[in-house]
Amino acid sequence: MMTPASDLLLEIEDLTLSYRIDKRWIPAVRNFQLKLARGQVYGLVGESGSGKSTIAMALMRFLSGNGRVESGAKMRFAGEDLLGKSAAEMRAIWAKRIKLVPQNAGAALNPSMRVGPQVLESIRAAIGIDGVEAERAMMRMFHDVNLIDPEKVARRYPHELSGGMQQRVMIAMALVSNPELLILDEPTTGLDVTTEAVILDLIRQLIAERDTGVLYITHNLGVVAQLCERVTVLYAGEIMEDDRADDLFHQAWHPYTLGLLGSLPRPGQNKRDALLHPIDGNPPALKDSSHACAFAERCAFAEDICRDVKPPLESLPDGRAIRCHRWREIRDGELHLVADDSAAAEPAHEGRAQSLMRVADLTKHFTVGRSLADVLSHSAPPPIRAVDGVDLALNAGQALGLVGESGSGKTTLARLIVGLQERTGGKLELLGMDIRNSVRERSPDVLAKIQMVFQNPQNALNPYMSVRDAIRRPLIKLRGMNPGDADAEALALLRSVNLRADYADRFPGELSGGEKQRVAIARAFASDPDLIICDEPVSALDVSVQAAVLNLLARLQDQNGTAYLFISHDLAAVGYLADTIAVMYLGQLFEVAGREDLFQPPFHPYTEALFAAIPVADPRHRVEATLLSDALPSAQYIPGGCRFHTRCPRAIGPICEEEEPPWRDAGAGHVIRCHIPIEELTEAQTKSAAGAAMD
Repeated sequence: MMTPASDLLLEIEDLTLSYRIDKRWIPAVRNFQLKLARGQVYGLVGESGSGKSTIAMALMRFLSGNGRVESGAKMRFAGEDLLGKSAAEMRAIWAKRIKLVPQNAGAALNPSMRVGPQVLESIRAAIGIDGVEAERAMMRMFHDVNLIDPEKVARRYPHELSGGMQQRVMIAMALVSNPELLILDEPTTGLDVTTEAVILDLIRQLIAERDTGVLYITHNLGVVAQLCERVTVLYAGEIMEDDRADDLFHQAWHPYTLGLLGSLPRPGQNKRDALLHPIDGNPPALKDSSHACAFAERCAFAEDICRDVKPPLESLPDGRAIRCHRWREIRDGELHLVADDSAAAEPAHEGRAQSLMRVADLTKHFTVGRSLADVLSHSAPPPIRAVDGVDLALNAGQALGLVGESGSGKTTLARLIVGLQERTGGKLELLGMDIRNSVRERSPDVLAKIQMVFQNPQNALNPYMSVRDAIRRPLIKLRGMNPGDADAEALALLRSVNLRADYADRFPGELSGGEKQRVAIARAFASDPDLIICDEPVSALDVSVQAAVLNLLARLQDQNGTAYLFISHDLAAVGYLADTIAVMYLGQLFEVAGREDLFQPPFHPYTEALFAAIPVADPRHRVEATLLSDALPSAQYIPGGCRFHTRCPRAIGPICEEEEPPWRDAGAGHVIRCHIPIEELTEAQTKSAAGAAMD
């Protein structure tokens, strides 16, 4: 695509980036090129290790000490040569003109400073204001990025914030100066869909107002489809395909791009319909770069020439660039990936109707320390009502999905069930037995029946314990196996999660993110549990790895008859794995339905907003997100009446503000907590869907 020189903001040519490893310079990115216009959002997608973040660091002139830009590269920003800039000149550019939002916000924030002073320092450097005016600007940005209790956030240290809150702080710091170029490196990975929709809307607004150029780095193809004008697909440090987003998503010609798109769970797709189709194998290591096609070992269409000759990056007259020996055959329909829908998971256990777990009026309130004002007034602050009277039932062998925004109480509910936190009130039964409060009070038999897979396997696995020992431990402690039998069973569990036996002697630091999560899943199954709680187990994984893990969970559930409580803010992932879905908001359930019913009207207005916020991997499927007004209220000061009324786009007046809503029966076990009658919800939401389809 030709871009007028006056509109060109960023131009990269022949960029090769290398790292010094074992006394050798090894290329991590080879011959990268890009032209970004003012007011354009350019997507850069690919799996972990493809070189996306390395490119971002090179643009900021912030490569690590063992990294370098090879000779011959060109990087021009607004006509200026970035590679020729001094450190002082780059600092001036960083202050206002180019902003980077990194993936790991926790590492980017200063742990020894409160959040407020850090943001104020950034505001002073970027726009030269101070005092009350700077504090007002900070609060405006905190409100815009949906931070709860922004005054309290400003007084906290970074470690006192959740990962999502840390990321919102970083986004606020980047947007405050209205930069010319915004580099976003996985900026919404840790955020729920409603906040993600708000952030994406902010980015669109920034572009419209200031003609800002955006380089958006992500593995979320839905976000790329909805936000980006052009997309570059990167694999093993090389461009595989580059084109307009509209053409790329509907007529991808590279096998790797096709594989990424085939890995995505679509809203409404379920394991009973068809399994997902991840890309087999793993990306090559940097030191394994060769003269062959980098994707050849994982490509379903690879032939001898692919393994012997590296294909050139061909630039086509319509602006597309592609690196593949066989792209013409794919374009002409002679080659296409075949989806094996016969591999869909089937219910395999008779015990599905048997009640496994019942939760009745489960409550968790956290007390809050008294401030000086509380002491002087002889009063106590209200508690944080994280879980506030939840009733749930789960049958053996079923998967129950739990969705909701960050702060809705999903993880606290999971920790109450698994025993990592003590409940304030309520009852928990497993197979008819009353389960004690904390994990310390539970017998080994009960501990074996409930296991958990956490969001971050890096933190869940002991870095000093081998994979073999990590899996052996529950086999010995909870199943009473002798070491010899535990060894054999550990290898069998590794095979069940598609890992070779030689992985048993590796340590977590030697594994990829997807491999670590597979080990965590194998460990969870080691005690032969009846219930596994999966808390955001795929949110940080690449789309292909995510597809493989979801397929794995579906297969293991079929083979073992294990029930899941699957927690996520990704409704597509939840809908794929779950049989029943519950929607949680501010400590309470607002809707429970079978997965077939939840994806069709009627929905609770909150569920409707969650659906509208899902970024669909189709640029032609433009959904007008229902941007929820205001931030999620504090669980310490929950609104009266319906606790969703302060943000509800369908609120009907004083009744929503003053009275608790009733549960309404939509049939077939589908219940909705709302003042609006089922018939009116159905009619309004059907009309909204029809209007969106016409647009």
